[in-house]
Amino acid sequence: MRAGVSARVSVLAAAAACLGAAVALSGCAGLSIRNAPINSALTDSAEAAETGDFVQSASPAGSGDASDTVIGLSFSGGGTRASAFAFGVIQELARTEARSKVGSQSLIDQVSLVSGVSGGSVTAAYFALKGRDTLSDFRKRFLVQDVEASLSTSVNLPNLMLLAKGGVNDRSGLPTWLEKNLFRGATFGDVMRPGRPQLWINASDIYNRTTFIYNPTNFGALCSDLRRYPLSEAVAASAAVPFVFAPIVIENYADRCRFDMPDWTYSADRAGAPAILRASAGALKRYREKTDVKFVKLLDGGMTDNLGLSGFVLELAAATKPYEPLTPKQVVNLKRFLFVVVDAGRPPGGDLAKSAESPELMDLIQAVSDTAVDANVRAAYDAFVAQMENWRDRMIEYRCGLTPPEVVSYRGTTEGWNCRDLTLTVSKVSFDQMREASVRTRLEKIPTRFKLPKDDVDLLISSAGSLLRQNPGYREFMATF
Repeated sequence: MRAGVSARVSVLAAAAACLGAAVALSGCAGLSIRNAPINSALTDSAEAAETGDFVQSASPAGSGDASDTVIGLSFSGGGTRASAFAFGVIQELARTEARSKVGSQSLIDQVSLVSGVSGGSVTAAYFALKGRDTLSDFRKRFLVQDVEASLSTSVNLPNLMLLAKGGVNDRSGLPTWLEKNLFRGATFGDVMRPGRPQLWINASDIYNRTTFIYNPTNFGALCSDLRRYPLSEAVAASAAVPFVFAPIVIENYADRCRFDMPDWTYSADRAGAPAILRASAGALKRYREKTDVKFVKLLDGGMTDNLGLSGFVLELAAATKPYEPLTPKQVVNLKRFLFVVVDAGRPPGGDLAKSAESPELMDLIQAVSDTAVDANVRAAYDAFVAQMENWRDRMIEYRCGLTPPEVVSYRGTTEGWNCRDLTLTVSKVSFDQMREASVRTRLEKIPTRFKLPKDDVDLLISSAGSLLRQNPGYREFMATF
């Protein structure tokens, strides 16, 4: 529930609990939710084959296989607060120049992977689409806009009737606003072009109870064309807070094409296999069977992964070769890999623990939600750091096992070659790292909404930049140039 208008979620939930019987008796006459699936089926075997080829060949974009620097970014949930905080990190990378093998470049040009969830998915998708142009217009077109004006959040009988049907806001709200004001017809096909960062948008599959990543593998299993799918729809699914939003629906066309299950799905049941691998493999199998999953229903990605790390974690867990998800040429040329986790979550607060009285219903709903999200965030981040360290070790072992002719084939020369010269840094940027107590307090009080005062937006942007600059891991990364 961090992803949208969380305070109003509690109000709606509480009102629904009190008036549920009356709403049920009303029959909800005359009201309907407009969230019919809009995803396209693959229309022929050639399209299916092309999708399958992309699944097998997808690799980070950015500066190319010969670059010695790769940067990955993940942006957490948290409404406009998260979007602005993520934008501040992008802005800082853009103003930072560094000399690498391919010459002097801004660090923004080294970003090859970008992932987002909920509010963070807005920034991730727009950056993957626009690149540097994000710097010139994202604040004006999204961060300082009143997106909530497009939403219905009042506690009234019609909204309660819609709530009983599955959610107050449908496609006429957030998806339409994002399409009209931000993405303007852009689809995943526009960001799947050479040279664009690899993009992961994360939502929650509420039937399979796992993260749904907008990627060619999931859409290939559904025999649906990801290239034609609107970015606005994916972002809206990632930010679809339960109760406030009805689920975004994707139709399953699994019986219309052949799909070869990825190799990793066959080993997902082995002893010791990562839980995310087992859950994702199970979901893919249910998509293909289609017996129970004729439609995929998606809500707020923060329920299953509020840091947006699932895409890369799954790539690492599913890897069958030590260098994956990179290519051999990328790994041999690589000297430094930086992954920045941008977390706009807030620490515990409020008056819940200041008295012995039991919390009221609205406070209790919010506390339960925050507890679940925060516990998931801690576990996900720790697991991610451990996996990245293990991946670095595997890459070094692979590099050191290459023969000189193999090194030349990937690198062009053995001059200066040191197979162990590879750093991998994970840096987390969050509010609690702010040294100035007054600024930290202001950041922590900024609400999780899709409407913020301009001063709060600018504070989030500037704070993200300063926090990245002072981050120890980031400073170590910069020292490697």
